[in-house]
Amino acid sequence: MKIIIWLILCLIWGTTWFFIKIGLRDLPPISFAAARFILALIILAFIIFLQKIPLPKTKCDWKLLALTGILQFSVNYSLVFWSEQYISSGLAAVLQAMITVFGLALAWLHLPAERITWLKVAAVLLGITGMATIFIEQLQVNSLMAFAACVAIVFGAYAAAHASILIKAFGGNIHPASLVFGQMACGILPVIIYALIKEGNPLTFHWTWQAIISVLYLTIFGTIAAFWLYYWLLSRIESTKAMMISLITPLIAVVVGAIFLGETLPPQTVFGGILILASIGLIVFRKKLKKDVDIDQTTDHRPLTTDY
Repeated sequence: MKIIIWLILCLIWGTTWFFIKIGLRDLPPISFAAARFILALIILAFIIFLQKIPLPKTKCDWKLLALTGILQFSVNYSLVFWSEQYISSGLAAVLQAMITVFGLALAWLHLPAERITWLKVAAVLLGITGMATIFIEQLQVNSLMAFAACVAIVFGAYAAAHASILIKAFGGNIHPASLVFGQMACGILPVIIYALIKEGNPLTFHWTWQAIISVLYLTIFGTIAAFWLYYWLLSRIESTKAMMISLITPLIAVVVGAIFLGETLPPQTVFGGILILASIGLIVFRKKLKKDVDIDQTTDHRPLTTDY
């Protein structure tokens, strides 16, 4: 079941790059992100109400959601949407894959059971090498704004990785739907304020059918379904395994772009794809040795503290 959810998440997040590109043809980036999250927040509120899903009650839980919500939604997603105006989606995908690198280091700090091993390091580097191989023709920075966009993507990747590790370490008692709802409720306000000030009234935007479909897809699948499944999965497997999703999604994005946007499939895609799949196999699909600790079946049950 965990492998199936992992693969579903790869498919969902692998197609979000396509819909972001389509939506950005008509909508300004931050308002695009804000529309996605506002709609997701409304839908999640109805789901939580109808299913009577409990919301966090302690101050410590809400403090965790506020911090991770700002990291995940205010910082990471805003920077991704903004940066794709100045750099290629391929370069953005490669830099976003730094989530796995930051996640590996942060897990060592916050999750003592998830130790750094040479195998994990080798697998992450192998995966990033595979991505760089696929997008080697797009790894160009031709302007100051493009360089700023690269820095922004990397910082966003760190924010996303830190949010996931903190949720893994301290949020195991919170329902996945409540996690997503609480994070967005705490994290989208800065996005909304910035969008209104810098990009204006959303009612005046060019709301084409393509823009509407992009917002709906990113809302229902890319946000609600994806994060609900991701937090469910994160509580059941090592954080490194969960964050390895960011290595396979660009490969899917390239294939989707070639099929639906007519983009040229780079000739080195096969070789780069093999490297990525090999890195995934080393971490996600490999069989554990008998002496290994079966972390997949456990969750870090340390009591919530305020040291995040």
